[in-house]
Amino acid sequence: MSRATNNVAAHRRRKKYLSEARGNYGGRRKQYRSARETVEKGWKYAYRDRRNIKRTMRALWIIRINAAARQFGTTYARLIDGMKKAGIELDRKVLAHLAATDPKGFEAVVRSVASA
Repeated sequence: MSRATNNVAAHRRRKKYLSEARGNYGGRRKQYRSARETVEKGWKYAYRDRRNIKRTMRALWIIRINAAARQFGTTYARLIDGMKKAGIELDRKVLAHLAATDPKGFEAVVRSVASA
């Protein structure tokens, strides 16, 4: 019986890693083992940072909302609490965008929260 190899699949697998490693320096893109280590570590970082960016963006929105709220004589915590009591359902992303691009609209939100 002839010896069976897995050449096609093995070559395809190596080619996949090496093409994924394009743009790296030296052996990190040319040698299979180095390329595979680099690519897998990159995948780990990408997975981790897809979660971290959500955290970072939320913190940025909160900072922007707080800065804008203080211009109108309130704080972030009071503003969010007042919005819940007034029944205004704007998420932090929209509120931060409003604070940055439309100060009059943000002021209207602050005023409606203050009256409530």
